[in-house]
Amino acid sequence: MSGIPLLSPAPAELSQHIPLWYQVAQHLLQTVRGRAADAPLRLPTEEALARHYGVGVVTLREALAWLEGQGLISRHRRRGTFINPDAALGAPLELAGTLESLFAQQQAEESELLERTEVPVPAELSARFPGLDRLAMFRRLRHQGGAPVSLAVNWMPPEIGRRVPAQRLAKWPMTRVLRDALNLPVARIEDTVEAGLASPEAARLLGVPLLSPILLVTGTTFDDTGRVIDLAQIQYRGDRFRFRVSFDVPPREERRPP
Repeated sequence: MSGIPLLSPAPAELSQHIPLWYQVAQHLLQTVRGRAADAPLRLPTEEALARHYGVGVVTLREALAWLEGQGLISRHRRRGTFINPDAALGAPLELAGTLESLFAQQQAEESELLERTEVPVPAELSARFPGLDRLAMFRRLRHQGGAPVSLAVNWMPPEIGRRVPAQRLAKWPMTRVLRDALNLPVARIEDTVEAGLASPEAARLLGVPLLSPILLVTGTTFDDTGRVIDLAQIQYRGDRFRFRVSFDVPPREERRPP
């Protein structure tokens, strides 16, 4: 169903390897985070949402229950389901599921491009970019709910960086730019997460006290040949995000006694 103005277009196909409710919840999360400031807060009915995503009402209710548990929506009998006005604050950062889920997590109201340049390869990144002596570098400040929430630095080969369309960087995460704007064969992403303390620059840009806790996520994107096409270093405000990872565990095979 494509006639619901508040919602983004539904995914063309839902994965059969990931719970359907989770995929629907992640897509609705994109709607909640990416909505315009003057967008209506009331969501369509459960039946309309179920038709939009091509799932059953029970699956849709599971997705809504998860969003309600995160404090992003509230449901009222006979009145309907509403986005909480402050839903953009305190949203969880999750790395699980599909690439579309990752895009939804990184959706921004606005990303301010602070710097775009080419620089010598930093010594600590040389192993990731063998044979290169320079890299394209992008620095962006992401805003959500009118407040800065993360500072991202992206490194990539210069021939790729020169093709990145600046207008896409205002809304899209870099991985989506590489895949959908440049049509690069994104094949694998490796993420590492660690706790850290805000540097003077990060503290100033993120609006937090010096040495405040931050969540540092390093994401390395590979193409189908195994080459690194992007290395992202993202500092998230520690008071705005928490980190959660989920895994599907296959059933254990029963062993026959010897």
